[in-house]
Amino acid sequence: MTTDKLVPHMEPAQKIRDAVAQVSQLRQDASGDPALGAAVAQVKRLQSRRFAGTYADLLGGGPYQAAAQFFLYELYGEADYSERDAQFSRIAGALQRLFPQQVMATAVSLAQLHALTERLDHAMGHAWLAAAAPAGDARGDAPAAGAPSESPAGRYVRAWRTVARRLDREAQLAVVLEIGRELQRLTRMPGLRLMLKMMRGPAAAAGMGALQRFLEAGFDTFAAMARQPGGADGFMALIRERESELIELLFEADFVACETQLARTLGQAR
Repeated sequence: MTTDKLVPHMEPAQKIRDAVAQVSQLRQDASGDPALGAAVAQVKRLQSRRFAGTYADLLGGGPYQAAAQFFLYELYGEADYSERDAQFSRIAGALQRLFPQQVMATAVSLAQLHALTERLDHAMGHAWLAAAAPAGDARGDAPAAGAPSESPAGRYVRAWRTVARRLDREAQLAVVLEIGRELQRLTRMPGLRLMLKMMRGPAAAAGMGALQRFLEAGFDTFAAMARQPGGADGFMALIRERESELIELLFEADFVACETQLARTLGQAR
């Protein structure tokens, strides 16, 4: 499913370039179709609100607030990451030459996560636009697709179940968790924080400010969590638990119950 599995010996720099190229192509496709582009944007916006609702308790304060904000704005948000992706692609070779292997592993994981997420969001956009669908879902208890009374939550559930691809959804979560683990490992590397600080000037001069900000924010967020009771492990366990529950809900729950729960979560978004 991932580039790694298809080409196990591919260089990290090429993995980054391939992932960024996939994202770029999908975004071009969406920009060439205004209706699809708007639908994908709606999906992304709703997903960002869903994350904010799921983690409203963490975003509201406490030891995991900064980590939750980092995940919302850097991994789950609706922001356009094309600038950072382009920087990853442009300097992929330099990253491979200059940075430790663990930094490259994080960069590869991030690029591949964005490619997988963009593929899923693109598919969701098509499903969101679908003009017709069966009168009910597999249980016969969903309203007709596109009905005026259908809520955004209901439409999202319908699009999710139309796209399906459960293995990809589970892989998406697995990559998010792996990025967290990789960032956690980076905080244990002697001298890496100093190296990142020394890169600020050269990164800005080379037009790599977005990449620099991500690396520093990730490092500082996980370094701060390491000093908290439970550390990053506690936060990552919450991500795993809540996202796994969401995947189970969206695939397995009664349609109306699923729509109701998702609508409640969206209502909790800050």
